[in-house]
Amino acid sequence: MEELKTLDGKEIKILGKWSVKDVVVKDPGLKAYINLRPVYLPHSEGRHEKRRFAKSKISIVERLINQVMRPGKNTGKKMMAINIVKRAFEIIELKTGENPIQVLVRAIENAAPREETTRIAYGGILYHVSVDVAPQRRVDLALRHLVQGARMAAFSNPKTIEECLADEIIAAANNDTSSYAIRKKEEIERIAYTAR
Repeated sequence: MEELKTLDGKEIKILGKWSVKDVVVKDPGLKAYINLRPVYLPHSEGRHEKRRFAKSKISIVERLINQVMRPGKNTGKKMMAINIVKRAFEIIELKTGENPIQVLVRAIENAAPREETTRIAYGGILYHVSVDVAPQRRVDLALRHLVQGARMAAFSNPKTIEECLADEIIAAANNDTSSYAIRKKEEIERIAYTAR
């Protein structure tokens, strides 16, 4: 991957701290849908919304931020969501000693379901049929489940959302079943396996 530089020759780092130079996406199916292009501030202002598949060109960190911003109290508060993700990345870096963006990519690869079910109506009867999941949907589901797990863990808990998000991402990166995203992926794939 080419390294982007500023006018004065310095490397662009995500949120001013983390380089994406050495980050590797091992899953060949997700490589085109996990965008690691470095940006100063992950804030595209929704310019991708009206074009099909354009969200795959948005930085993966911004897509995580958008998921954090989604329902309830945080709706529309992008700076709050950016700060939550930034502090979660700092916690990940302290706990693992690795680049938090590499840990996030590994968590997405592990939490992305490969198979799910869809309903097919045939002669007035509904059948559940197992189908492969499109790569873009795999990334979407992985991000959604990572943030959902963090939000559920932080609810009625003295732990902050930043700590819960960091724990969820680390657990998913290690393929640990204590992660909500990994449990959800296994449940989706188990239901799909029975519907084959």
